[in-house]
Amino acid sequence: MTVFLDQQTLFLVAVAMLLGLVAGSFLNVVIHRLPKMMERRWRDECAELGGSTPAAAEPYNLVVPRSACPQCGHPITALENIPIASYIALGGRCSACKKTISLRYPIVEGFAAVLSGYVAWRYGFSAATLGALLFVWAMVALAFIDLDTFYLPDSITLPLLWAGLLFNTGSVFIDLPSAVIGAAAGYIALWSVYWIFKLATGKEGMGYGDFKLLAAIGAWLGWKMLPLVILLSSVVGAVIGIGLVVFARHGRNAPIPFGPYLAAAGVIALFWGEPLTRQYLNLF
Repeated sequence: MTVFLDQQTLFLVAVAMLLGLVAGSFLNVVIHRLPKMMERRWRDECAELGGSTPAAAEPYNLVVPRSACPQCGHPITALENIPIASYIALGGRCSACKKTISLRYPIVEGFAAVLSGYVAWRYGFSAATLGALLFVWAMVALAFIDLDTFYLPDSITLPLLWAGLLFNTGSVFIDLPSAVIGAAAGYIALWSVYWIFKLATGKEGMGYGDFKLLAAIGAWLGWKMLPLVILLSSVVGAVIGIGLVVFARHGRNAPIPFGPYLAAAGVIALFWGEPLTRQYLNLF
């Protein structure tokens, strides 16, 4: 029986990792295209507000046009779109123009696969596995989008928040009252920090997307995890920020996105939040 269960677990982990690779490939599309889709929509809205008709443009969404090399426009074939394997087979270069393909693509795919495999190993055959997969994939997408553009799209954060509440109607990760309070407390916590900082300095320390992201994390993990998430994200953000200033000559006044640190802290809290919280409380 134990051997059978182990084989079941290994099978589930393997399937989850393969699914994670496919999801990672799609996440690369989301990371690249969603900000551009947002900017196009904003331009159209501005044109309408100005009383002019938005210029006609070719359809651009997560499905069309077909993926192509950003350097030469070479359409990516099915064989060239196999996660990680195609990158290795091509030597990290476009098959047409031989320009270097960003290492970001296999990194996102590999990261999604590893996280997916760990989710399957940790939660097994359960609703928690499905929920955790959605959660970690969203965290990966949000982290890289914010890193590139300083955007945390509502089209990801808000559905993620509602999905967390829906999953927790069945107490998958936490009971529903804790999830509702977590969503509200997550938003209010960073909203308060934002206004305190703005009133004190006259500057905006973070964006509204950060409030919504922490609210979504609270909806999935409950209010008790929020102090840990805020502490972890702040410590990691401070360390990396200082490192950028000291070693990369990053300007002290240059903005640093907070979303990637919140996303990383959310994933850590999902997997190891309870033991970390116990260890922290034991210090006192």
